[in-house]
Amino acid sequence: MEVNTCKIEVLIPERFIASLRNRLNEAGILTVGNYDNVISYSEVKGYWRPLEGANPYDGEVGKLSAGTECKMEFRCQFEQIDGVKTIIKAVHPYEEPIINVIPLL
Repeated sequence: MEVNTCKIEVLIPERFIASLRNRLNEAGILTVGNYDNVISYSEVKGYWRPLEGANPYDGEVGKLSAGTECKMEFRCQFEQIDGVKTIIKAVHPYEEPIINVIPLL
């Protein structure tokens, strides 16, 4: 079975969603049929602890943090993944953004 499409999930602060959506849409990533700007997002809660050598966007090195961010989800073609990751890393404020790529059959 050939995988042509995947779902991308990215954890990101809510205030960066519109910028990321705009950049992805300008690159033609968020088009589904006769629609563009096709994304979903939901609020999620998480924990993290920056380790030595980290330069955290939020939190302090060595201290456990908790907070709210958003999980942004969208579909893309498998061959667009590298471009998607490049755009996410250019817009995303985190040193190590969480980007999940899930093949869709």
